Amino acid sequence: MNVEQIAQNWMDSCCQTIQQYDHKAHMNLISEQVQVFGIPGFDVIGYADWFSQCEYEFSEKLIQKASYEGIKIRQSNNSQIMFLTNESVLATDGTTDTHPIEIVLTKETDGEWRVTQERLLSQQEALHLGIS
Repeated sequence: MNVEQIAQNWMDSCCQTIQQYDHKAHMNLISEQVQVFGIPGFDVIGYADWFSQCEYEFSEKLIQKASYEGIKIRQSNNSQIMFLTNESVLATDGTTDTHPIEIVLTKETDGEWRVTQERLLSQQEALHLGIS
């Protein structure tokens, strides 16, 4: 399987677990070492924050669907893939939040690919990187 397929499979699994409100399966896609940067008002978001946020959103069924559009591999090796994509989240109230992001997937010791870093990009940076 090539790096684009691995990244696409991860994104597909992420979307499926969100639509099914499957918290356990969704969190299996997230590394316990994850760090999320670029969220306004937060320096960094870690695993515990992600876990709690998803647990709340899934139990209240606040997200109708998530999707990713486009993929641009920036770097990869045997254990990590860094790529750019556009993420859209459709809330059950009808609002949509779309933003370009940089994702780093890492193949962990159990052989699973999990997100270890996510960074929201500004529109300027996304344009510069060719993903907007």
